[in-house]
Amino acid sequence: MTVSDTRPTTPTQDLASSMAGDLAGFRRELHRIPELGNHLPLTQERILAELEGLGLEISTGKKLSSVTAVLRGGAAPASGVKPVVLLRADMDALPVAEDNDLAYKSTHDGLMHACGHDMHVAGLLGAVRILHALKAELAGDVVFMFQPGEEGPGGAAPMIEEGVLTAAGRRADAAFGLHVFSAAEPNGVWFGRSGPQMAAVDDLHVRFTGSGGHGSQPHFAKDPIPALCEAVTALQTMVTRAFDVFDPVVLTVGRIAGGTRENIIPEDAVFDATVRSFSAESRIREKSVRLLEGIAAAHGLKADVDYHELYPVTVNAAAEYELARQTIVDMFGEDRYRAMPNPMPGAEDFSFVANEVPSAFLFLSACAHDDPADAGSNHSPHALFDDAVLPDAASWLAEVAIRRISQGA
Repeated sequence: MTVSDTRPTTPTQDLASSMAGDLAGFRRELHRIPELGNHLPLTQERILAELEGLGLEISTGKKLSSVTAVLRGGAAPASGVKPVVLLRADMDALPVAEDNDLAYKSTHDGLMHACGHDMHVAGLLGAVRILHALKAELAGDVVFMFQPGEEGPGGAAPMIEEGVLTAAGRRADAAFGLHVFSAAEPNGVWFGRSGPQMAAVDDLHVRFTGSGGHGSQPHFAKDPIPALCEAVTALQTMVTRAFDVFDPVVLTVGRIAGGTRENIIPEDAVFDATVRSFSAESRIREKSVRLLEGIAAAHGLKADVDYHELYPVTVNAAAEYELARQTIVDMFGEDRYRAMPNPMPGAEDFSFVANEVPSAFLFLSACAHDDPADAGSNHSPHALFDDAVLPDAASWLAEVAIRRISQGA
């Protein structure tokens, strides 16, 4: 899908088009050297090299391989106070062995940029260059957040702790980010929604401990297995009865284990679950712990319940979302945008930023197949991302920052 030749382009689009080859080349360099987690020394080194000479205020993380850069606009705001906009890209890869025949295929065994974070970094780098070229007209400051660890253990919270939101000297007024997809929609289509965009995710780990015995004489033991099975069923009932049907909770038990053979009652049994929800009110920690401890006690067992709240809901603030959506429509046309009827049940580390400042986080298809149904999805060893969308990503990030600054200046 391409923009009509008759549609007027913005200066940000013109600048992005002129650097399309450079952005693709940089992205492919990153694709060859995927790194995991919060320690990304090679990726950090390449980003710092690209930012050199642009006159930015650059800092790196103390506890992680993050890069924060601040661009100072050269125009004076009418209000006397420069607005601050934050633009974010995540930059870590996944423990996936790439199964694509590419000239720029991953050179790190068992690792792959299967979620498109190399695309995000290249897009944000393009936005840096565009805004640097236009900074004399910019009546505000822009913070560029290059974040490691989005796939886990989570890099946004440590970057916030180290001051990314106040890197410009005052707290960011708004934040924007995007995520590419290798399937789901035709190439070049943007999609999103106001309000919850992606789910909160929590982990639940449960151990019931009793006393072991022989299967022929269960009354001499305290069997954890039937109680654990009861608990799994009770949790599924709880999420349909204790929470609003229009604010759903999804609980999936992905692992259950206990015992060694058919005629031995084990001393303990365990299960692990993932929990997805779409509002702060529907997170289930308190209710699930009370339920599990009660079931264990009813069977004379001990319950060890380890509940971890991981990423909060990613919420698009109404005003920032509308600005982001309208910017896409103005730049690329109505046919390039799809409103999502429902949030996506995956989770995103950008949620920590969105919890702190009004934000918008939108999706962009970089599907390299004619039919998205035939494409490998994100996290697949066959995921392919089309570099042709990089100028769109870069120009949108720059344009939405310019428009948000002009609103506040």
